[in-house]
Amino acid sequence: MIPESGDTNREVPVNETFHVQTDDELSEKELKQIEADDQAIQTILFGLPEDIYATVDSCETTQEIWLRVQQMMKGSY
Repeated sequence: MIPESGDTNREVPVNETFHVQTDDELSEKELKQIEADDQAIQTILFGLPEDIYATVDSCETTQEIWLRVQQMMKGSY
């Protein structure tokens, strides 16, 4: 059965297990990419003004970050 759009009572399937990938399961190329990504994120975060960094750091999801950034930008016009 296909649930109706907007049906708030529909069941959402969720996997009951979660696999945490270890470094041993990754290739050397994947490990290097992860390290490069981590360094890029740190470079960006360290370049932010303290108030913006604190705002980003307090958010748990990217959607929450985006909403806060939008609120901050409204006040800058």
